[in-house]
Amino acid sequence: MRVIFMGTPEFAVPCLEHLILNQYQVVAVYTQPDKPVGRGRSLAFSPVKRAALTWKLPVVQPVSLGKAEAVEQLASFHPDIMVVAAFGQTLPQSVLNIPKYGCINIHPSLLPRFRGASPVAAAILAGDDFTGVSIMLMDTGLDTGPVLTRAQISVSAFDTTGSLTVKLSQVAARVLQEVLPCWLRGELTPQPQNEAEAVWSSPITKEEGEIDWHLPTIDIWRRVRAFHPWPGSYTRWQGKTLKIIKSEPLYQVKTARIGQVIGTSAASSGNGFGVGTGNGVLNILQVQLEGKKAISAAEFIRGQRQFMGAVLPC
Repeated sequence: MRVIFMGTPEFAVPCLEHLILNQYQVVAVYTQPDKPVGRGRSLAFSPVKRAALTWKLPVVQPVSLGKAEAVEQLASFHPDIMVVAAFGQTLPQSVLNIPKYGCINIHPSLLPRFRGASPVAAAILAGDDFTGVSIMLMDTGLDTGPVLTRAQISVSAFDTTGSLTVKLSQVAARVLQEVLPCWLRGELTPQPQNEAEAVWSSPITKEEGEIDWHLPTIDIWRRVRAFHPWPGSYTRWQGKTLKIIKSEPLYQVKTARIGQVIGTSAASSGNGFGVGTGNGVLNILQVQLEGKKAISAAEFIRGQRQFMGAVLPC
């Protein structure tokens, strides 16, 4: 069974490795072009490219699959099926028509809830108790194809986008292992998505990471988790960016002005600090000041004594 795999971030790597270890013939790995990173702007490989090179697989990095030459190159691999996981490009019908068994996509949400670019963060922002992985047969829409199967997992109060994505990547590999043979044997019937239940998740921007202390405590807490590790949730202190890495809501009567830094006595804070919000206090557990390493909130205020009582930008 000749397989083309398409993926880019770390989420996709376990699925690629599943195909390799289960002796599917991965004839090519498609991933996004290398991107410049850091101050030196050196080109960095995607996690999927690194994995593919480790396994000595052919790697293709098209800028767009909409061009005729890119479609011809893909067809030259004669794939029986294409497996896609967070590739980052929309596939035209000319590509979808190539494999005998079609193109299946592994999406980290319970479709049709949270189609689009940021489904993991969207589940945390919405306060969902559950999310999961859907495997669908691709069409030309964005995450609109009929679903082969779904697998559900719980979202804990400690999950961030980073930690939840890792969990979902392992679920994705397991579900792919179960579903792919059934699909190839013709044992599955794709089920259309209910359009009335569709919810869209837009790409997250760096600007969304700046905290608006007017928001309710629960919303800010969810944003801190949803925006970790990127773009991070941050505020400003003495002209520098102060990242809020870990926090928890304090369910108490409001005791601070919006944006005001106060002491807290919550057991988990280690005598750290809280910040007044639109309807209460957000207890801060871990921070990182621009140019410094991440430290506990308690350690931060010991080194920044003038911080207590300050009012952060709102």
